Amino acid sequence: MTPNSENNETKKSIPTVVVFDTPDNDEAQSQSQTQPKVEVETQVEVAQPKKTLSEEILASAAATASVETATEEAESKKGDAKQAETAQDAEPAKVASEASADEAQAKTKAEEIVVEPGKVEKIPAETATAAAEREDNRVRFRDLPLSSNVVKAVEKSGYEFPTAIQEQIIPHMLDGRDVMAQSQTGSGKTAAFALPILSKLDTNTKLPHVLVLAPTRELAIQVAESFEKYASQIPRFSAVAIYGGQDYEVQFRKLRRGVQVVVGTPGRVIDHIKRGTLDLSKLTTLVLDEADEMLNMGFLDDVEYVLTKTPRDRQVTLFSATFNNDIKKIAQRYLNDPIQIKIQRKTITADSIRQRAIICSNRDKIDLLIQMLEVEETDGVLVFTRTKDATIQVAEQLNRAGLKVAALNGDMPQKTRERTIDRLKAERLDIVVATDVAARGLDVTRVSHVFNYDLPEGSEPYIHRVGRTGRAGRKGEAIIFVTHAQRGKLRMIERATKKTIEIVDPPSSKHINAMRVKTLRDTITKTIAESDLTRFEKLIASHAEETGESMDKIAAALAFIGQRGEEFFSTDKPKRQRRERDDFDGRGEREPRGRRESRPPESGMTRYRIEVGRRDGVKPGNIVGAVANEAGIEGKSIGPIQIYSAHTTIDLPSGMPDDVRDILENTRVVGRELRIREATPKDEIQEDRGRGRGGFSGGRGRNDRRGGGGGRDSRGGRDSRGGGGGRDFRGGKKDFRGKKKPGGRTFAKVKSKRQSD
Repeated sequence: MTPNSENNETKKSIPTVVVFDTPDNDEAQSQSQTQPKVEVETQVEVAQPKKTLSEEILASAAATASVETATEEAESKKGDAKQAETAQDAEPAKVASEASADEAQAKTKAEEIVVEPGKVEKIPAETATAAAEREDNRVRFRDLPLSSNVVKAVEKSGYEFPTAIQEQIIPHMLDGRDVMAQSQTGSGKTAAFALPILSKLDTNTKLPHVLVLAPTRELAIQVAESFEKYASQIPRFSAVAIYGGQDYEVQFRKLRRGVQVVVGTPGRVIDHIKRGTLDLSKLTTLVLDEADEMLNMGFLDDVEYVLTKTPRDRQVTLFSATFNNDIKKIAQRYLNDPIQIKIQRKTITADSIRQRAIICSNRDKIDLLIQMLEVEETDGVLVFTRTKDATIQVAEQLNRAGLKVAALNGDMPQKTRERTIDRLKAERLDIVVATDVAARGLDVTRVSHVFNYDLPEGSEPYIHRVGRTGRAGRKGEAIIFVTHAQRGKLRMIERATKKTIEIVDPPSSKHINAMRVKTLRDTITKTIAESDLTRFEKLIASHAEETGESMDKIAAALAFIGQRGEEFFSTDKPKRQRRERDDFDGRGEREPRGRRESRPPESGMTRYRIEVGRRDGVKPGNIVGAVANEAGIEGKSIGPIQIYSAHTTIDLPSGMPDDVRDILENTRVVGRELRIREATPKDEIQEDRGRGRGGFSGGRGRNDRRGGGGGRDSRGGRDSRGGGGGRDFRGGKKDFRGKKKPGGRTFAKVKSKRQSD
């Protein structure tokens, strides 16, 4: 990361730009409507032999922002214009003494641009003239040195103004600089690297010039689609997404036809490199998207392997939410004199969003969610879960409660996901249960409530979730379900968002009953006003005459029937007292620890050994994701997983075809090939430490999401990796030979589906 000596001599102090950025500013945001306000705090000009393109653009942006600030001050305090000019002239002199210190510091660290928010005093409302002038002075995409075809595509998509990160990164990438950008999902980073790449791209080649590495297949698909959108005006352009779970032959055909941009997950990219089907000899640009996520998922070795297979003179752009030690090591080793750009936001969540948390157990979550939906005055609702499996299960439970709900996850076809969002917008649907990845880019104004059914792993996913509500000047509600063990995570979110999250009690039975009575009364009133009840009035009158029953009793009976056997009035359940430690004395003597024989696989399942273990840092979610994606097996059809020191055993449906076995033998997890083979009795002798470190033996109930039996990683598999933690792998077996069993598809159907892709 040490800059070259010539760069040290010409280095200048970069102006600090104050940006008001929304936390959920997605790639598909309507930038023509909501844009960050920009002000310049300091501006230093140092004589230089020659200005680079990026410096000229940044200087132009700084001058533009200065004009904007002066215009606003002129409107609010006309008499201060002369003082403002004097202060502006004096500002460079004030900070000139700091230039030498900045240059000395630059010798040991990369050039850095910090884009951060700041406090700004309220100013009087703008006049129409001032607003027009401010709008005219902002940097637009057409002001940047992008190719005309790219600008046309961007403007055709409805975008006019670049986001903060786009405005900073685009000039440097066009200059050919390596870039390290600390930015979160939703800041507009895909366009930040795609637009300059497309502006310089040679479409007369059949070999890839650009490779983008992404941690998940969903993100890879999304980035490839963004490239296609921004290249809509570029003739002969082609991009391909390559990832596990898709048939190799489909990817072979696309690569043979020739592509300029390849977007892929590390494991599948390495497979193509080793097979000789991905030639990187002409590569000019490599992008590491969400680099910290790739490293968190165990892809460090894979990322480094890919970097070593690229030309030495390629340009590298690295995006990461954090710059941890591993990220810095990669930058030091593989990036050439990178410029470092940070996007920092102090105001994380909008003041229009009320945030509450309810402490509850995992088993009470679904009942609590239904109760909250009863007592809250909702419009559109988003419910976020951690896994794809959970979206289906929660949606089914809400549907049984009579609510208009649909699931949204990465396993669903893109058209299905789009149709679900359209139904929510059109009010044909009230609730969507989604994973974080599937909800990217979701912008529905009517969303009044966001429920965090499962707490996300970090603060950034939470910020993006909450940002889905409180839009277009409306009030929003964010509600979190937190277990006692997760209260520390709640405090972490409070620190990250700089907001206090109110802990509230679950709704009482009195509150629930009052809302149910109100809803029933409103329904009766609406039905009387809007429906023709003549025939039913005659029927009820006839029944009353024949039986002598009062109208009140008949109406009560009809209301009771309408509940379909469900209890209408809620009662508060007595809180269970936590048992003292002595209560467990009757459990009997515990089996001594040591080496134990594991249970045999269930009927229709075969136990396999794979050559990756605890010492490799593997998690059950990594294994489930890789096997589900590469073999085309549904996650619920994968049996118990037991992780040992140097290997792992996993139960899979019997009758594995040879081609699937060949794929799994070469599949890589956390940088190691699985080399799958059938397990022997020796492989199944459990170590004392094995059960407590990531093993999963299915020992916690049929549908337990309270931590997963046998020490399964509490985070589970990432929903975008095809697996999911905390699920029961014993149910829904399927047979590789095509014999269908309850709860799963036959392998023949899975195979034909993959081939049809």
